[in-house]
Amino acid sequence: MMANPVNNEIRYLNPTTGEVKKKKYCRFKKAGIKYVDYKDAEFLKRFLNEQGKILPRRLTGTSLKFQKKVAQAVKRARHLALLPYVTDLLK
Repeated sequence: MMANPVNNEIRYLNPTTGEVKKKKYCRFKKAGIKYVDYKDAEFLKRFLNEQGKILPRRLTGTSLKFQKKVAQAVKRARHLALLPYVTDLLK
């Protein structure tokens, strides 16, 4: 049996949309922040999801240099009980 020549359309797993994604940027470089303060828990919560896990760079757009500083600051804040290690609803 030959393949049906009428059905020549290409199908994708995810539907292709004409949306243009916004360019990700490092908010630390843009704001000129040089030091990530581990005592500022409200600022660090922006880099955590609802379970308290650190969000990856591909979601936040943070550069590698500052992602490492954010991770270290979150770990220090957790150690001092400023942030929880795990939670159900953080935000």
